[in-house]
Amino acid sequence: MLDYRAHTFLEVYRQRSYTRAADALHISQPAVSQHIRQLEQHYGCRLFIKSGRGVDPTEAADVLYRALSTMEHDEDRLQADIDSLSDAKARRAPLRFGCTRTIADYVAPRLLAGHLERHPDERILMQVENTAELVARIDAGAIDFALVEGSFDRTVFDHEVLSHERYIAVADRPIAAARLEDLLACRLILREAGSGTREILEQHLAARNLTVSDFAGIIELASIPAIKACVRSGAGITFLYRAAVEAELAHGELFDITPADMHIEHAFALIWQRGSLFAERYRALLRAWQNALT
Repeated sequence: MLDYRAHTFLEVYRQRSYTRAADALHISQPAVSQHIRQLEQHYGCRLFIKSGRGVDPTEAADVLYRALSTMEHDEDRLQADIDSLSDAKARRAPLRFGCTRTIADYVAPRLLAGHLERHPDERILMQVENTAELVARIDAGAIDFALVEGSFDRTVFDHEVLSHERYIAVADRPIAAARLEDLLACRLILREAGSGTREILEQHLAARNLTVSDFAGIIELASIPAIKACVRSGAGITFLYRAAVEAELAHGELFDITPADMHIEHAFALIWQRGSLFAERYRALLRAWQNALT
């Protein structure tokens, strides 16, 4: 159980204001100030510095926040597990996690089918967002872990790799391309900014002093099925994970046109808050899911 001063600290850190924290916690502002002073005395350092009408956290506060927010979320998870003991219809708390869109559409169905065979009574709450949004939801305690394809802060999150996936170029017809630059004359159809699928392409282009704007045109779509439909109709080419187009490639509806000088593999990873008490549970779940993919 977290100390009441820890809850005050967490609220001040999130609100960046003693006044707003006091309102949210339904206590007086002097009480908030006292709680923070007691923590500063205990740890021997400043935690907040006045800034305009609010406060800014110090580096020490950043460290303390990461630790206490993990403890807070673990406490919520423990409480949910305990509460589930009194629920005759549920053996444990729901499996709350998130997936990036490619994983949700083309990998998660296989994982969940096997998972529900092993745990038929388990409740599953899966959210689908880009990596940046899922990271924010883990930090806020809205989900416990996530399967992501994009970049994340490894100093804040622990992780294990689920699989390594090929990243390829796709078109509605065969196109011979020795170099990535040979495809710049094509219109590019891609995901929205912030998506892991787009981020990989942008990083690869940047290493060649290129950007997505160097293609003949750009169409942005938030839906992978919509992107594939546009490519099938001849509207342009796209770059995505091979796992997302296996069926279309097998049926000759789309073609792998990956240039000879482009070989990209990227990890699909399961991430959770560093230091979580439930780390071994997440690792065990990952091992079961890896077996489902073999």
